[in-house]
Amino acid sequence: MRAHEAGALHGDIGSRGPAWLRPPADVNSLVPDLWPRNVVRAADGALVVAGLPVRDVAAEFGTPVYVLDEDDLRSRCRDFRAAFPTEDVYYAGKAFLCRAVVRMIAEEGLHLDVCTGGELATALSAGMPAERIGFHGNNKSLRELTRALDAGVGRIIVDSFTEIDRLTALARERGVRPRVLVRVTVGVEAHTHEFIATAHEDQKFGFSLAGGAAAAAAFKILDEGVLELRGLHSHIGSQIFDANGFEVSARRVLALQAQIRDARGVELPELDLGGGFGIAYTTQDDPATPQDLAKRLRKIVDSECAAERLAVPHLSIEPGRAIVGPAVFTLYEVGTVKDVDGIRTYVSVDGGMSDNIRTALYDASYSATVASRASAAEPMLARVVGKHCESGDIVVKDEFLPADVQPGDLVAVPGTGAYCRSMASNYNHVPRPPVVAVRDGRARLIVRRETEEDLLALDVG
Repeated sequence: MRAHEAGALHGDIGSRGPAWLRPPADVNSLVPDLWPRNVVRAADGALVVAGLPVRDVAAEFGTPVYVLDEDDLRSRCRDFRAAFPTEDVYYAGKAFLCRAVVRMIAEEGLHLDVCTGGELATALSAGMPAERIGFHGNNKSLRELTRALDAGVGRIIVDSFTEIDRLTALARERGVRPRVLVRVTVGVEAHTHEFIATAHEDQKFGFSLAGGAAAAAAFKILDEGVLELRGLHSHIGSQIFDANGFEVSARRVLALQAQIRDARGVELPELDLGGGFGIAYTTQDDPATPQDLAKRLRKIVDSECAAERLAVPHLSIEPGRAIVGPAVFTLYEVGTVKDVDGIRTYVSVDGGMSDNIRTALYDASYSATVASRASAAEPMLARVVGKHCESGDIVVKDEFLPADVQPGDLVAVPGTGAYCRSMASNYNHVPRPPVVAVRDGRARLIVRRETEEDLLALDVG
């Protein structure tokens, strides 16, 4: 690879794609692990989701559009609920949140994790029971904490001494005793992208374990007696496939739990190991099943508790991406196909970094397929790019598409349920796409498409 002035995404000019990407025997084939469970190719070669042809989705709702397979999402909720029947499963709302999804996860028996006032407002407006909500965030405002207390949020994950003071003052004013967890920075860096690894010491989240801040925070809460300290919380990153990081994290946080017991005579009843469980974006990814995760995490916690002579605490986890990520694909229409001097073929679609910033932000990899038809053409290595005025506006860095891909074709990109709509922007004044849920051959709009009128309504100049 050679350096390129436009950035790392352009550094592989002249290459034939990453080593793991192989030309498919059939360019029309779908890799099941990458797609929602109810996506198939029909006899005419077009994709069908939950009995509804994607051409019908595009005709009714336009493109780009996020397409949610509702039964797939619900089944993933049930898979986690079945794998963790005695634990609490908190859906991490930051992955993607709207009122319809809140209702789905509530109906499937999950709890909900939020990290801003806006996410809390969405959860409450959709009818999520407040006692099943956990509230994260490294800089919760007085207004946000007040709303959480007044709503009766089930637990608040405290992240700083300032927040402990704020929450303590508010609780005294209201005569309430909110349940809290202390977020512990355990010094474990998960094998993931630098910017989404969140448990090493040099970052904004939580109380440092190594420096003694985590213990001091727990002692402060216990000694003041205003807040009810339920346990400790640890989160080691995102898109994690290896359980080794969870083992080290659990060992360290349970050692702190033992320290708290020895110093104050209190065994905290809860432990939250966070989320970050990986999903398959491409054929190089091999995620664990919820059953595998449950088996590994229980073994880790049981072993470490035995070593510390602790009662096994009530365990919580926070999957977000692992539930909603694979349940959604984004449907685009091809606008232009451009061969650049035999170096690369660029397939430009009608969306881009405004609906999926992850490729540009995290150097993330995605897959894609022509969705509106089958093709007998040979596979062609292509780059799927967006319409924005930005050289880094790349949706799929490398993918084999049929050599006859052409303007007007529909292209589908799987695995876009997490951190795509939730991180979407109006870059270049492009309205954000809608989200459509499909079930039993019928589509319903759950988040409408933004319009130019929406953009202009905010412009009061």
